[in-house]
Amino acid sequence: MTALPQTPETGPKAPRKNIFTGELVSGALRASFTKLDPRSMAKSPVMFVVLVGAVLTAYLTLANIVTGKTWGYELTITLLLFLTVLFANFAEGLAEARGKAQALGLRAARQDTPARRLLNGVETTIPSTELRRDDIIVVEAGEMIPGDGEIVEGLASVDESAITGESAPVIREAGTDFSGVTGGTRVLSDRIVVRVTSQPGESFLDRMIALVEGASRQKTPNELALSILLAALTLIFLIVVATLPLLSRFVGINVDTVTLIALLVCLIPTTIGGLLPAIGIAGMDRALQANVIAKSGKAVEVAGDVDILLLDKTGTITIGNRQATRFAPLSGVSEAELARAAALSSLADPTPEGKSIVTLARTLTELPTQPSDAEFIEFSAQTRMSGVDFADAGGAVKIRKGAADRMARFASEFGAAAPADLTALVEEVARAGGTPLTVAEVRGGVARVLGVVALSDIVKPGMSERFDQLRRMGLRTVMITGDNPLTAEAIAREAGVDGFLAEATPEDKLQMIKDEQAAGRLVAMMGDGTNDAPALAQADVGLAMQSGTQAAKEAANMIDLDSDPTKLIEVVEIGKGLLMTRGALTTFSIANDIAKYFAILPALFAAQLPALGVLNVMGLGSPRSAILSAVIFNALVIPLLIPVALRGVRYTPGSADSLLARNLLIYGLGGVVVPFVGIKLIDLLLSVVGVQ
Repeated sequence: MTALPQTPETGPKAPRKNIFTGELVSGALRASFTKLDPRSMAKSPVMFVVLVGAVLTAYLTLANIVTGKTWGYELTITLLLFLTVLFANFAEGLAEARGKAQALGLRAARQDTPARRLLNGVETTIPSTELRRDDIIVVEAGEMIPGDGEIVEGLASVDESAITGESAPVIREAGTDFSGVTGGTRVLSDRIVVRVTSQPGESFLDRMIALVEGASRQKTPNELALSILLAALTLIFLIVVATLPLLSRFVGINVDTVTLIALLVCLIPTTIGGLLPAIGIAGMDRALQANVIAKSGKAVEVAGDVDILLLDKTGTITIGNRQATRFAPLSGVSEAELARAAALSSLADPTPEGKSIVTLARTLTELPTQPSDAEFIEFSAQTRMSGVDFADAGGAVKIRKGAADRMARFASEFGAAAPADLTALVEEVARAGGTPLTVAEVRGGVARVLGVVALSDIVKPGMSERFDQLRRMGLRTVMITGDNPLTAEAIAREAGVDGFLAEATPEDKLQMIKDEQAAGRLVAMMGDGTNDAPALAQADVGLAMQSGTQAAKEAANMIDLDSDPTKLIEVVEIGKGLLMTRGALTTFSIANDIAKYFAILPALFAAQLPALGVLNVMGLGSPRSAILSAVIFNALVIPLLIPVALRGVRYTPGSADSLLARNLLIYGLGGVVVPFVGIKLIDLLLSVVGVQ
């Protein structure tokens, strides 16, 4: 992704104009014409009627040209109708250009992973997509595992957080029940030789692609209601206009077909039909200003109606890397003594955990200088511990840190038994949601276990307060994690979420979202791992962290550049503003159409029905001038209202009654007044240029 400019206050800031880049605009221009396909236009009943009308008037124009009749009026109506359709298609095409195919990123991630294949003892690097079942590959520390397989040689510590959601690394070893590895995970230490067990199209990433492509987003109740309203209004005015020829014959008025078509287009809700895509673009633009990339306006709009928020734990609620939060010494050992030993063993540890141990120790005691003869022992999957060897005045010193069982075995190698209270201390740290890291030392040949360092997933600052704010907005929050229930409960309690789902697989997350949607609720999902991709794709609002995996970012319909899990609060406010904008412009459009109805019909029938003359308050020049003025106004009002759609109507919390009153006063009354003024001005201009 292209780097964005940054400011000290807000971090990366998205440029406001990038939704109107030349590439997007040119694509939208092409879409304006390709969407003229009736199969595409049929998805919008209003604009489909306008297209049919434009085609009919074009036919009648050509017929007049061939037969030698006048055709200027007919051609003008035809061009205006086509321009109305093309503009609506352009706006829709521009909105759609922001979207991305959700599975493309997953496929790209699969193709971008190199594989070191062993064949007849010769190692060659190939794309992971060329791997076949039973191929032998080599993966070393720091490298991504390119495909699903079984370890046939070696053992290693593997980071599976991007796949499982579990933050703690796991040990994978050949010849054990834990020899399976998954493509997309990363080796942290040592070297392993893996036999590929999946064919192309059968790997974990391929399964994620299938789940993403099989996911579907439901329409919101507001979308369904508006679609029904637009279709109903179109049908009503279609019936009204269809009956006019019969009425015309009854009163002795001859209304030509082109005029009837133009009248129909003026009366159906073309204004809101043409503005809907622009409103979607506005939502994406405002989201972009909040450092959220929205792939569709619909996603932003749905955010205004979400009922439940699901959040992945690792990297979303928590920082992602475990940090040292407490030194818990055993009996007879001071906290400062444990802190100094743990810090000495971590001075050369480059991992976030190691650095955090040193940082925490500095807050408790003055750290000793690094011994000149220190030999640091790196962590490996074979030893399952790390530490330092050096000599002081008392003789040789060995300090090690690792899992409790491994440290107990280390102490026993020097004739010392693990203290009786070690197990209780380890369990205490685990119940609090932390990972216990035991520290032991051998000094002068005498071994002893010093205590436990609690490593915890650190909840990001301000989480509890922001979740309280979401709760006040009516959203229920649920944390989803691959951690065990004990750890999950502790973190959920600290973060302040309303519930949690522990030991969750990608299928579990996906099913939970489907269950909530089946109950009629709109679901927002936040995540950052490949394992979150199916859920992000299925959710009504899928918000991925910029710091997350490419798979998650491609599956989601929003990406938060700040990687702030509480950004949804801003997104919800933007979504509610988008709903306000659509409601306001819908009110204007309906009032606009009603006003045009009363402005045009009196001009058409006043000569034959004098009683209608009292309704002809604008005094339009002639029936033809009235129709032409209305069609021109109808074509102009859509682009003139684009600034309102793009700027949006500000959302201010209030009762439904107050919001409705505001809409009716401003946009309802405005929708009645503006057509009268606009059509009259256009009629005057047409009179000046001699159009009757």
